[in-house]
Amino acid sequence: MEQFKTFITEEKEDKKYKVVVLTRKPDDWPNHKSLLTSAKFEDACKDLGLDFYMCFINGAYFSFDEDKNRRIHNSDDDKGFEISNENTLIIVRGGVNARDQWKDLVSSLERSGYCCTNSRECMEVCSDKYRTALRLSEVGLSTPTTVLIPDEKSSMDSFEKLNTKFPVILKTTHGTKGVGVLFIESQKALESMTQLLFKIDEEISLILQTFLESDGDVRVMILNNQVLGSMKREKVKGDFRSNVHLGAKVSTYELTEKEKEDSIQAAKSVNGTWVGVDFIPAKNRDKDSPFILEVNSSPGTQGFDKANKGDVVKDLLKSFYDRNNWWKVPTLSGVWETFEHEKLGKLVGKMDTGNSSNSSVIHADKIDVQGKRVNWEFNGVKLSHPIKEMKNIKLGGFRNREEIRPSIEMDFLFNGTLYKKISFTLDDRGDKTPLLINRDFMKEANLMIDPSRKFILTERLDK
Repeated sequence: MEQFKTFITEEKEDKKYKVVVLTRKPDDWPNHKSLLTSAKFEDACKDLGLDFYMCFINGAYFSFDEDKNRRIHNSDDDKGFEISNENTLIIVRGGVNARDQWKDLVSSLERSGYCCTNSRECMEVCSDKYRTALRLSEVGLSTPTTVLIPDEKSSMDSFEKLNTKFPVILKTTHGTKGVGVLFIESQKALESMTQLLFKIDEEISLILQTFLESDGDVRVMILNNQVLGSMKREKVKGDFRSNVHLGAKVSTYELTEKEKEDSIQAAKSVNGTWVGVDFIPAKNRDKDSPFILEVNSSPGTQGFDKANKGDVVKDLLKSFYDRNNWWKVPTLSGVWETFEHEKLGKLVGKMDTGNSSNSSVIHADKIDVQGKRVNWEFNGVKLSHPIKEMKNIKLGGFRNREEIRPSIEMDFLFNGTLYKKISFTLDDRGDKTPLLINRDFMKEANLMIDPSRKFILTERLDK
């Protein structure tokens, strides 16, 4: 925990922001006591002076007020809560993963440039134990051998692929909190349990894993590729599982450098922002890799503060004072996209991934610099702007010279969002696209460019 506390105290700026927790409303709300971590976020936000909104995904919806500000609502809250992709952090809890339409709401937020902890992709990978195992193996981490059981008649075929002896672990791919994890000691038990599970639910997904003998496991909390803390969880008495939810005792655990490295790599393999990584320590901890069991995209905090003598939720929120920690899912964009200006209308812009200058470029038929202003024309439309600066532009290729160009600021609508004060230099671009967009804008709009496609996000236009 001390390492992470050092990390969060190094922040240069302390910017307040808003917090929305997206979670599933319990059937017996408000008397339900299972929303422990969500409640911690509410308390921590009060202590830190951060605006907070508990949004129950059951019935949640969006609206826009008269000032075109976006608001998120609970089903029984007409007023709602104002949110913005610039200052609102979305904490996504595990219950959201239960239904596609709930995850679609997360996708909507991601597409609009919100920082969601965690992303839909991360949630879906972590909720599927087989997909998680594949990701862990792909990056070279040690993990129990895992095979699918495709149907009720294939249990022994799958067992043979493990190349091990009984006992083994039988799991449903989407179980949580230790539910759906079975200890199987014989062929008869495996066949009968598999048949029973498929009879109960013929669409069920099952996996087999090698059994690793241990006295418990370790939970490591990872945030933005930093170790937030760790704890040892002892096996529940009379059980082979070590979930705190089931009553496992926790204690302080000092990670080795190898365990830290592998835990961070596990988080990276699922594109996790804030995750819990579970592993069984190797016998030779300093030399050998731990066995990574799974990655949890909605880690609980029960027992964690006690083991680490801190407040994990409050430390997490403090880390997001630094906007460099706000990771957002990139939006796939074509190399050409359409932009709209209030006077110039719709224009085609080319995403120039090689343009590292601090200005994009806009076509001008005529340019007339008059002191601190520039008068210019585009397709017969006359415009006048204050000059931000005169920029010295080095031209490559056949031109191979330097030019002095006026730099101005303009507002453009792109993909449903109005971007204000975009920096442009003026240039006669001839038959090329009217706009040449630099990397600064792509970063601001959180774009990932597919150079083989055009007009992914916007309507197609001729140049």
